[in-house]
This record gives sequence, structure tokens and C-alpha cells, in this order.
Amino acid sequence: MNNQQIHVAIAILYQKNKFLMQLRDNIPGILYPGYWGLFGGHIEPDETPDLAVKREILEEIGYNLPSFVEFGCYFDERVVRHVFHAPLLVELNELVLNEGWDMGLLTLEDINQGNCYSENAGEVRPLGNVHQRIILDFIQTNQQI
Repeated sequence: MNNQQIHVAIAILYQKNKFLMQLRDNIPGILYPGYWGLFGGHIEPDETPDLAVKREILEEIGYNLPSFVEFGCYFDERVVRHVFHAPLLVELNELVLNEGWDMGLLTLEDINQGNCYSENAGEVRPLGNVHQRIILDFIQTNQQI
């Protein structure tokens, strides 16, 4: 494995056939600026992916992950994404967005078409390709959700 790769832990959080996504800050230099993506972030040197995902979700939206399950690992030349999934057991208005431009519960239609309207941005914004693929893979393998 390439040492230049960044390891991140991200979570698929779902509620009633919708998926919680973060509209990433529109800052040049970050991956997928201004795109919808999954919540999560960098794994610290002393962390395991499961500890990192719990910490990141708590930091980013103030949500204590209930029991969660590893879904898979997606990687390219730049990033290794450790993906977990868990139900979102609170209402959207109970979460506090501490990182990102907006958040929303995206429908299957939003995910399939690859974009969604953001209240905060005041416009339709695209989904990050890899994040869209992860959710579509998840839907395909978890029909009961």
C-alpha cells in the first residue's frame, strides 16, 4: 500500500430509506469541495477505524453512534475509506452541524440522480462520485433498509 494514502473512516447513517449526508465546505484544496458526502474523517495515528468513526461522527454532528457495522473498504490512489453503517435514531433537528456547509437526509432518488438541493447553499449540489457509489452498493446489498 502506498504511504501517501490518507486513511479515513466514514459512516452511512440511514433513517426510513433516507441517508444522512454532509454538504462539504466549498473550500478549494479539500476533496470534493461543495459536494454531498458521507460524514467521517481522518483516522489518527493511534486510532482504529471503528474508534475514528465514532469520534468523527460525534465531532461533526454531535451524534453518539449506536451499534454500527463495518460495510467495506474503498480505496484509490489517494484515500482509503473504511466504511461503517448505522441507523440514525434521532431527528435531523437534534443533530448539530459542526463541520460542513449543510446536512440533509437524501432520498434514493437524490442518490440515484447524483445531486440534491441544499437550503444553505441555495442551489442543487452534486454528490461525490465515490460517496454515491458507496451508498448505491450499500442499498444493493441491504435491501431491508
